[in-house]
Amino acid sequence: MIEPKDFIRAQVVADLDSGKHARSVTRFPPEPNGYLHIGHAKSICLNFGIAVESGGDCHLRFDDTNPEKESQEYIDAIQRDVEWLGFKWAGPVRYASDYFDVLHDYAVELIKLGKAYVDSQSADDMRANRGTLSEPGRNSPYRDRSVDENLALFAQMRAGELADGSCALRAKIDMASGNINLRDPVLYRIRKQHHHQTGGKWCIYPMYDYTHPISDALEFITHSLCTLEFEDHRPFYDWLLDTLAHVLPQPSSVVTVWKKVGAAAGDSTVLPHPQQIEFSRLNVNYTVTSKRKLKQLVDEGLVHGWDDPRMPTISGMRRRGYSPEALRDFCARVGVTKSDGVVDVGMLEFCVREHLENSAPRAMAVLRPLKVVLTNFPASEVKAIRAARHPNHPEMGERDIPFTHEIYIDSADFEEVPPKGYKRLIPGGEVRLRNAYIIKCDEVIKDSAGHITELRCSCDLDTFGRNPEDRKVKGVVHWVSASHGIPCEVRLYSRLFTDAAPDRGDVDFKTFINPQALEVVQAVIEPSLAAAQPEERFQFEREGYFCADRHDSQPGKPVFNLTVGLRDSWKPGA
Repeated sequence: MIEPKDFIRAQVVADLDSGKHARSVTRFPPEPNGYLHIGHAKSICLNFGIAVESGGDCHLRFDDTNPEKESQEYIDAIQRDVEWLGFKWAGPVRYASDYFDVLHDYAVELIKLGKAYVDSQSADDMRANRGTLSEPGRNSPYRDRSVDENLALFAQMRAGELADGSCALRAKIDMASGNINLRDPVLYRIRKQHHHQTGGKWCIYPMYDYTHPISDALEFITHSLCTLEFEDHRPFYDWLLDTLAHVLPQPSSVVTVWKKVGAAAGDSTVLPHPQQIEFSRLNVNYTVTSKRKLKQLVDEGLVHGWDDPRMPTISGMRRRGYSPEALRDFCARVGVTKSDGVVDVGMLEFCVREHLENSAPRAMAVLRPLKVVLTNFPASEVKAIRAARHPNHPEMGERDIPFTHEIYIDSADFEEVPPKGYKRLIPGGEVRLRNAYIIKCDEVIKDSAGHITELRCSCDLDTFGRNPEDRKVKGVVHWVSASHGIPCEVRLYSRLFTDAAPDRGDVDFKTFINPQALEVVQAVIEPSLAAAQPEERFQFEREGYFCADRHDSQPGKPVFNLTVGLRDSWKPGA
């Protein structure tokens, strides 16, 4: 049962308890002009979450009113993202374009009511006459056209007889209003553009502010949830639905739509009036969430597509290895408020680690291999070591790790001249190999340039599974068999931007792109990892959490992406 844990859920609970609504109906209305990002994840979790918690419905409706910037690729990606996050929309996928006939017919009714007119000013003149926050706008010289003249001109717009930009249909409200959104907003503009859903049927397209409230009403949405930038648009939302309440009987196109969604024609003679409620959008530091700017990164080749693991898109985070459970947990921790703020990206990374800590099996991978020859371990012997796939979840089972005469350790785990406090391998020093023996470095082999190419070490064969009684060995390093390990490409990702506020506006955001946000290394992984399936997640012991790339991994030859490191700088309550 839904709990009133935030002001929106409290309103839903109150409306259900009072009988105002028999059930809640929300909607998620993305524009198909780009991939969804972390900010959309919050809206998805809120709209679909309320439906799940209250036993109501949530519609997926594409706001496809600007075909010039839209594509089927984006539509498909958005549906994948919603489903991957763990949600399912009620009924079929909906489109604002499903209602183009209704939107047109209501525009005609507004003209007949004297509430809309065709303005033949240029876009620049409309903008100049709109006024400012401190000065009222000026009436268009075409504002007082007769109803018949407006109907005739709108019909010409619809028929494609007028040029793009030559005129627009505007609502007739109040050019002196303190709210600029009520200064005769544009309802329709001419765009002779092929539409991905309706083809060439239309050459005029409705504006979002006009489309949104009518679409909500046609679908009997009870609570229309928007981010705070739409708060100043709510008066027009309400004005439009209040004005259309005087349209009786409903146009035949409305009745057709209602019959299609299962509402009898007599169920509602007046267009319903959903309640728009605003909440703060999700802003995360070190992140850009403008779709225009994200598209710029893609188009200019600064990232490898919309699902590049460095991108804050849901597809990118999925490819990097973030889990849907972690994203849902993050959105729940952020909560729903009316106060704008910036969330620390460390909180997101904390949620990712917390989920993977308990769900990701363990394995060993050496990212920067340094060869170690174990001089006293037989060259022909292969010792099979059994190790748990997860220390706290025996139900995950075990894996076999081959131990051989030659192994690899990470080059960072050896220092010829160690810094103070160094607890890994040094000349003459000892460390324990994870799940195996204690070894001692006896000799360092270098090439002609003085680079270390190999270590010769001896193995204390009495220390498998137990500590020596005569000394303490503190350091532990991971390793992989040189003869049985699998060569593997590993992509090490870090934050895409070096500045906490890359989108602050006073500097081009691209100047903050981190040139070290991606490093590709040729690693060696333990044999059990060769069977990793695309999107399967692991903890590489002592390194971090990694995910098999969903596109580039092949059977027996996975490619791994760094999801997040092991160390955490953010704590709950920080």
